[in-house]
Amino acid sequence: MKNLFRKVTVFALSGAMLLTALLASGCGTSIAERREDTSSTLYVGEVSTDSFPTTFFPWQSRDGVAPTVASLIYNTLFTLDEETGQYEPCLAKEWCYADLNGAPLVNENGENDYDRIEQYYAENDSEYMVIKLTLFDDATWSDGEPVTVEDVYYTLDIATDNTLSGHAGALAWTTDLMHKSEGGVLQTQGMYTFDHDEWGKYPYEEDEHETVMYLHVRPVLGAVATLFSSILILPEHIWQPIVSEEHKLNNTSSELPEAFRQQYENPVGCGAWTLDRVQSSTQMIVLQNRGMDYHIKDENDPTQPLYKVDTIKFMLYLDQNTAIYALLKGYVDMLDVAMSSNYSQLFEEEESIELLKAEGTSIQTLVMNVNPKEEQDSDMRTVLKNKDVRKAIALAIDQDRIITSVLNGEGTPASAGLMLPSQTELYNPEADILSGDYEARVAEANAILDGIYPEKDSKGYRLADGKRLHFEILANPGELELVSYLQQQFQRIGVEVEYKAEGSMAEDTYLFDGNFDMTFQATILNISNVDIMYRSHFVQVDNRSSNYGRLMDEELNELIEEMRTTLNQNTKYELVKQIQQRLAEDYYKIPVYTSNVISVARTDRFTGYVVNPGETVFNLDTLEVLEKVV
Repeated sequence: MKNLFRKVTVFALSGAMLLTALLASGCGTSIAERREDTSSTLYVGEVSTDSFPTTFFPWQSRDGVAPTVASLIYNTLFTLDEETGQYEPCLAKEWCYADLNGAPLVNENGENDYDRIEQYYAENDSEYMVIKLTLFDDATWSDGEPVTVEDVYYTLDIATDNTLSGHAGALAWTTDLMHKSEGGVLQTQGMYTFDHDEWGKYPYEEDEHETVMYLHVRPVLGAVATLFSSILILPEHIWQPIVSEEHKLNNTSSELPEAFRQQYENPVGCGAWTLDRVQSSTQMIVLQNRGMDYHIKDENDPTQPLYKVDTIKFMLYLDQNTAIYALLKGYVDMLDVAMSSNYSQLFEEEESIELLKAEGTSIQTLVMNVNPKEEQDSDMRTVLKNKDVRKAIALAIDQDRIITSVLNGEGTPASAGLMLPSQTELYNPEADILSGDYEARVAEANAILDGIYPEKDSKGYRLADGKRLHFEILANPGELELVSYLQQQFQRIGVEVEYKAEGSMAEDTYLFDGNFDMTFQATILNISNVDIMYRSHFVQVDNRSSNYGRLMDEELNELIEEMRTTLNQNTKYELVKQIQQRLAEDYYKIPVYTSNVISVARTDRFTGYVVNPGETVFNLDTLEVLEKVV
């Protein structure tokens, strides 16, 4: 209860002081607007120490509310249902693998026939696979122009062209697309539309000229993942006339050309929402529902729009405590922020507030620096190169205790294979090698270390060449409590750790360069991203990968490459299970917990909030079914 008490004392502040804090957050005299609003407007509280952005170019920012707003204004080709692994229509209504002549390789139900796909491409020994895409034929940009495959072609083409895009991340999104441009000049053609198919390579019916296109992708079943669900599609008619090598698409110049400023601040998207520039500011962002103008309608009643909220108003608060007070006082309908479990009891007695808990999809791991660059090496980092030492440290982590104490029980232990049991097609229970009786694990850890570092100092800490086994855990202030529990647990095996503040630029300052002993990192692995994320987290050792500790395991790398390149789906899933076992035995990214996602919403104006794994209550499913309280 100590942690809860410490958090709750914030609310002992006087109402006047809290009101002053709210006014300082930028909400001004509109602070109580929601209380008098009878319209279908959803008020969403956001927390940020900075003001809201004023530009929403979708590739420009991944921070704060910007990605959320961009994903509502623009569309990807598909959205992913992580439970089924299926791609759901968004800007495109269907897709399939095709043969080298463009004929679909589907079964009688129109679904991808993976046995045929495997057989066909094995027999043809092609360096690429063909994907056929079909867009909705009634999709439009918010300025009224139709969305066509030329917009998709332009977006994916410039994503491969860093000279014009100025966006390194786009190169990663398109890494498995067999297409390349440079400086606006086509180097390798890997996309075909009716207007970009000079030799008539693929078939197009007359009514498909604007909606059908073909992609060449590497023979990897997961090659479509980022192409389909990561890249927000851009309007060619807006960007093609103004983008050049001098003025890149992702323009970060301090002297931004007026044409770019106009488009950044007044985005033309194909999503279900448009930015209300007049009402929006650095303290409030207002989105308007396009309603029946949006190409996807309510599947149960096509005469009704997909989303049931007319307007969304994002309200800025500078800290979480102030945002919580705003919710309690009825200034917002919900908070788009995952709540600490310490706050749960604040809402349990509130009649008009619903506390919603979603299963977490992210595994918090403790990362070991197992292969530092020569210039970043040290005596203690050399110690961590020993897999047996890492195993002992892993055995000493008591996930159950951490979940109880740090998360107040709002979480679950995670497997050393770093795959959640809810991923039923992929999860390998045999990779869960760090579970079982905790006291037995501590005894095993001590036995391992007794054989390597038997000498101890007067306080019981182990010595390596006369130096205490001492590691710094690079972390943020919110992880201080977690570090303190790890200190207690590692002390039982004679290992000392201490907190080291990571600062605001941790990736650039420490992580990409491998300048740390240990750090925390979240991993999210699922059926759609293993092809990319396994390589990013465990194979790549370039300066911008998520493989912070520079793991180099040749056997693991070979398994990952085999998994990526097999065209047999069952074999792919079996290899994912083998990879989990190998990851567990490397003791490199050690699971600490999976935290539930806790969010809160008021029920006095809207009901019908939806809880989805890994998401707050502010999600697209919620927007589809919310009902206004009469």
